[in-house]
Amino acid sequence: MAMPQRVRVGGVILNVPGSEPASPICSAKGCRADAVWVLAWNNPKLHTPDRRKTWLACEEHREYLSKFLGVRGFLKDVVLLEDWESQEPLERQEPPQSPEA
Repeated sequence: MAMPQRVRVGGVILNVPGSEPASPICSAKGCRADAVWVLAWNNPKLHTPDRRKTWLACEEHREYLSKFLGVRGFLKDVVLLEDWESQEPLERQEPPQSPEA
């Protein structure tokens, strides 16, 4: 059986029409392996401190991608994909709201 074709568009993984649903794939160039890790990062020159961008990594590329982001001071967190997906979106993206007076 042929593997479903997957394409990445703007960081989102899409299926080619007629293929089966795809699992997230590694962000390393040319890698088609299933992602296991989420690398949360931001560029402090471009993003606010609470903003998190994400790359996905397979086991093979987790260390390489982490080092790539780390030497630039961009890497903020490395989390298992299943743990990341189980978090509430507000926990991942938005800072806590101050109580109204």
